[in-house]
Amino acid sequence: MAQTATLYSLAIDLSHVDRGVYETLDLKVARHPSESAEYMVARVLAYCLEYQDGIAFTDGLSSGDEPPVLVRDLTGRITTWVEVGMPSADRVHRASKLASRVAIYTHRDIRQVLAQFDGQRVHRAAEIPVYELDRTVVEACAAGLDRRSALTLNVMDGQLYIEMGSQSLSMPIVAHALP
Repeated sequence: MAQTATLYSLAIDLSHVDRGVYETLDLKVARHPSESAEYMVARVLAYCLEYQDGIAFTDGLSSGDEPPVLVRDLTGRITTWVEVGMPSADRVHRASKLASRVAIYTHRDIRQVLAQFDGQRVHRAAEIPVYELDRTVVEACAAGLDRRSALTLNVMDGQLYIEMGSQSLSMPIVAHALP
């Protein structure tokens, strides 16, 4: 019998001072059986850091044609395509033709992520930021995350501050350019 997704209820107080976004989010996040806890945390962080009207999680791993997170305008057109982890150059190339903005968030080794794009053709590559999420912070969040969790995320001066229960974590939000 196939395993089903595990549902997480996350109450997140988001204060993104750098972008002027202040929201209280009540997220229901499904973690696919083949998805690591670290990937799910990276997906949630990408959602929060990109938060705007029209943002949504997609079926992600279940649907190979969509990114983990996307933003649609009122007409249903995809305006922002957000990849997580280590997407292929072909996938990012296609995404940059479909959406006016593409961003990648990774908790993987940034050198490996960027190396896979070296010499590859990616439409508007110079406009696509690759945000490096500190792996040790992502791992600590994954280890401390319960199926019902409350988090506070503050972004100020390019630094992300995370509070989860008694745990306080921080990491810089570092953007890299595609080669």
